[in-house]
Amino acid sequence: MAAASAAMTTLLRNVVDILSERGLVDSMTSDNLRSVCTNPNSIPLKVYCGFDPTAESLQLGNLIGMVVLSWFRRCGHKTIAVIGGATGRVGDPSGKSQERPELNVETIEKNRAGIRAMVYKILHRASVEVDLEMGCIKDEYLNPETNEYCNCFAVEDNFNWWKDITLLDFLGEVGRFARVGTMMAKDSVKKQLMSEEGISFTEFTYQLLQGYDFLHMFKNMGVNVQIGGSDQWGNITAGTELIRKILQVEGAYGLTFPLLLNSDGSKFGKSEGGAIWLSPAMMSPYKFYQYFLSVPNEDVVRFLKLLTFLDLKEIQELDETMKKPGYVPKSAQRRLAEEVTRFVHGAEGLAEAMKATEALKPGVFELV
Repeated sequence: MAAASAAMTTLLRNVVDILSERGLVDSMTSDNLRSVCTNPNSIPLKVYCGFDPTAESLQLGNLIGMVVLSWFRRCGHKTIAVIGGATGRVGDPSGKSQERPELNVETIEKNRAGIRAMVYKILHRASVEVDLEMGCIKDEYLNPETNEYCNCFAVEDNFNWWKDITLLDFLGEVGRFARVGTMMAKDSVKKQLMSEEGISFTEFTYQLLQGYDFLHMFKNMGVNVQIGGSDQWGNITAGTELIRKILQVEGAYGLTFPLLLNSDGSKFGKSEGGAIWLSPAMMSPYKFYQYFLSVPNEDVVRFLKLLTFLDLKEIQELDETMKKPGYVPKSAQRRLAEEVTRFVHGAEGLAEAMKATEALKPGVFELV
């Protein structure tokens, strides 16, 4: 009953307020999104975040997108993870100074299948926990093959609608509404235009492809919010602009969250051994857990807010405890490691990580 009560309290809260309090909002296309989140005539919202299959696994930087999706879900909204089976063949120039290496179709298909399974497993597990707390009956759940539970969480692949669209169809429906000047003004484009290699036409059009994704889902699935990292702002606004111009309606919103950075401005999610992968096949739950134990004291409270669902009051208490005499070193990091590992790898993965950690000497944190 206590868990259900806490869940209902979260359900009644404004998700944008929660995200803002935790430092998870960078920009919004309209502040109206804040009021729409609790408007009885508008809720539940339908929110999506995209994940392109450019590698065999998602990395730690992608995790924040799943966390934000989960916050929307916890507040009673419907969520969709979109795997970029089509857009992954082009490559997003956002945040890049040079073009992504071209991947063959077989590699993209392999990556797509692996990432789809990973995203589904993580977000489905989180969604089921929320659904059960909200009162959904486990026996009423749909078959897992439907990829949708309690009609509140789903995984889609944008290749499913792109495979039937011809170039002439796309130019006729979208191209005539795209202004080249506006496209060139996007930060992701300007950065590459100033680089030595410049930008290919393929990557230049990426913003229209992602913009069309939002248009398609707004029109056919009722999706009205797209979320993404701060480097996705140009792609997200491309979508809201297309919806406004082509459909001549309002009601599409975009929200970006900050990129995961250390306090010194460096990218969080790298180690001496390379990227921090979310797939247990590429990085064991133990090594994943160990990475979070190495987070500096000056960063741990911020990452507790960004990457966990702990109550802010509890995080504040951890912060105050760190400043008191007798504080056991790494206690806050251990809590961070436990919460994030449980979210990504489940209770079994966390148990595996903690068992392996207990077998090591105190203070030894392997990152290889």
